[in-house]
Amino acid sequence: MWKWEADEEAKAVIVMVHGAMEHHRRYGWLIEMWRMSGFHVIMGDLPGQGMTTRSRRGHIDSFDEYIFEVKDWIQAAYRYELPVFLLGHSMGGLIAIRLMQEQRLNIAGVILSSPCLGLVQSPPKLLEIMSYGLNFVIPTLRVNSGLTIQMATRNKDVWEVDSNDTLYVTKVSVRWYRELAHAMKQAFLNLGKTQDIPLLVMQGGDDKIVNKLSVKEWFNHVPLSEKRFKEWPKCYHEIFNEPEREEVFDYAKDFVLGQLKAIGYIV
Repeated sequence: MWKWEADEEAKAVIVMVHGAMEHHRRYGWLIEMWRMSGFHVIMGDLPGQGMTTRSRRGHIDSFDEYIFEVKDWIQAAYRYELPVFLLGHSMGGLIAIRLMQEQRLNIAGVILSSPCLGLVQSPPKLLEIMSYGLNFVIPTLRVNSGLTIQMATRNKDVWEVDSNDTLYVTKVSVRWYRELAHAMKQAFLNLGKTQDIPLLVMQGGDDKIVNKLSVKEWFNHVPLSEKRFKEWPKCYHEIFNEPEREEVFDYAKDFVLGQLKAIGYIV
C-alpha cells in the first residue's frame, strides 16, 4: 500500500483499486490529478499482481483476498479523519461492489470505472466447462488471458509503456477465472444487500473488454438513493487512459466535490 498526500490542505481521501493484470504504477497520471486537486490518495497492488509475491502472479485462492486487502486500504484512509471515497476500475470496480455488499463502509461515495460485471468475450464453451474440473484438480494452472492493451485503450502512448511493462500479468490461473466469474454472479444476486452509498458509474461506450450492457443492467437494478450513470461514447475500457481522460477526471472530481458539499464538508 502506498500513500500520496496533497500539497495543500486535503479535502478528502481517494482509495483507488486497479483492475485485473495491472498494478498501481499505471495510475501515475490519475494519482497526480487527484493530489494536485487537493486529495490524498491511497492505493496498492492487489494480491498476485504488480509488486506482490511473484510466485502467485495471476492467481488467488478466493476473491475474498481482494476484498480483505482493499478493506485494509480503506482502514488506512480513515486515519486521516477526512471523508473517504472509493474508486475502482474494472475488476477493482467489482471488488468495490462486493465490498458494498459484504461490509458496511464509512465512505462518502463510490466511483466505478467500467466495472467488470460481464465480459465481451467469454472463454470458449468447452474451456468454460473444463474450467470447473480444472479448478479442483489443478487450480493454479495458468492460461493466457487473451487480453491486449490495444483492447483496453486507444492511447498509443500507453501501448508503448505497457509493451515494456514487466509487472503486467499476461497469464491467469483457472481458480482466478472461476473466482472472478463467481464474484460477477454474486454482484447481481446480492443487489439488495448493496450499502446505500452515493454512486457514480462511468462506462466506456466502445469497451472491448467489459460488457457495457451488463454494467447498465446492474446499475438499473441496484437499489440506491443516489446513483449516476455516465457513458463516454468513444472510449474503450480504460476511460482514465483515453484521449478524453481530462474530461473523465473532471466529471469524477465534480461528483466528489458534490458529495462533499452535500455532507457540509465544503461550501
